[in-house]
Amino acid sequence: MHGPTDLWNPDNAIYDDGEWITWTEINSHLERLEFESRFPDLSVDLVPIFQKLLDLAIEYYELTGRHLQVYGDLGELYGAIRYDLQLHRNYAQGSDGRIGNDFVEVKTITPFKSNDKITLNLKRNFSKVLIVKVDECFEVQGKLIRRKDLPKSTGDLLSIDWADFD
Repeated sequence: MHGPTDLWNPDNAIYDDGEWITWTEINSHLERLEFESRFPDLSVDLVPIFQKLLDLAIEYYELTGRHLQVYGDLGELYGAIRYDLQLHRNYAQGSDGRIGNDFVEVKTITPFKSNDKITLNLKRNFSKVLIVKVDECFEVQGKLIRRKDLPKSTGDLLSIDWADFD
């Protein structure tokens, strides 16, 4: 039977405060700190959940050729992770969440959509819109747009294209 001292030694760990700490744990912690310093608003704890949901969508698509209806949730999680979007409760009226004092509407472009357009209901209460795009390779990116930067519209619905905003 082998104990921890048989597996860990100064070549692969540090003995500190009565326990062994592996270099893998140290490096993982340092990578996380570096990642958090590069993206200070990032909600790192949600990343594994987001990744599992995205992986599940990919796996299901590869197995069946069909898409799970999870892309709206992926878009909202992306907003929570990348922009610190504080989501409202499910089915709340008006907007999907808040970033600081701004109400945010999240619209997700799915990998099976034939174009990169989204439609906004201008009656809803939002000051920013987050467009999240999940492309056919399941790569995810987002664009946060202020409502005042949207094209003027006389109706209640506004259709905009992903490519119109940088």
